[in-house]
Amino acid sequence: MPVRSFDVDQATVRVHATPEDLGRDAAVEAAATIAAAVAARGTAHVMFATGNSQLAFLDALTTQGDVDWSNLVGYHMDEYVGIDADHPASFRRYLRERIVDRVHPQRFHYLAGDTPDPEGECKRYASLLAGHRLDLCCLGIGENAHLAFNDPPAADFDDPELVKIVELDERCRRQQVGEGHFASIDAVPPRAITVTIPGLLAARRVLAVVPEARKRGPVLVALTGPVSADCPASILRTQPHVLVELDADSAAGLGR
Repeated sequence: MPVRSFDVDQATVRVHATPEDLGRDAAVEAAATIAAAVAARGTAHVMFATGNSQLAFLDALTTQGDVDWSNLVGYHMDEYVGIDADHPASFRRYLRERIVDRVHPQRFHYLAGDTPDPEGECKRYASLLAGHRLDLCCLGIGENAHLAFNDPPAADFDDPELVKIVELDERCRRQQVGEGHFASIDAVPPRAITVTIPGLLAARRVLAVVPEARKRGPVLVALTGPVSADCPASILRTQPHVLVELDADSAAGLGR
């Protein structure tokens, strides 16, 4: 159960005592959304984020036992250009090991970062998303307040594309080093394929899973500052179908 819950503009925010409590509550919310989609349409289409901040949530979701994975089609939201599916930092590998190999969903659509035609891969993945509206998008907030790989220089709230290639900003690349995925900033690929902000928010339900003290700054700006592409996560406040899940550390700056 959350310690407290409140609204910020149109979004709902829940604060939990620990990352583990956050992960369990977010998993319950996700499971209920998946069950409702399967009941209504036969299949749930769900997009998942990666990164250290998602670990407790994904552990809880894949072990709680009441998710109909046989009727779930999964997607992921970003991938480095030039990274193959077995690279230690590959998001395809992360999702394969933490979701697909554990619970065996009906299907999982990966972004192929190592394709020789990144622009063609953007078009292919955009076509998938256009053909099946997401029932749930589970995302995080980056240390630079990015959503997926929509960093402040590339974020566009009115982006005409569903999927695009972006240049990663320095703070984003340093986050990948800080999380232990790369040995140095020079090893982080400079480009990535990402689902755009309109593509993320098109889901029927958006669940933002945001633990840890390092997210305190971006959470504070996103929920109390101006709604601006300079802080991509601030757009979450404008969406009534968004639930933001925080822990005591990430919510510490809010003063509520």
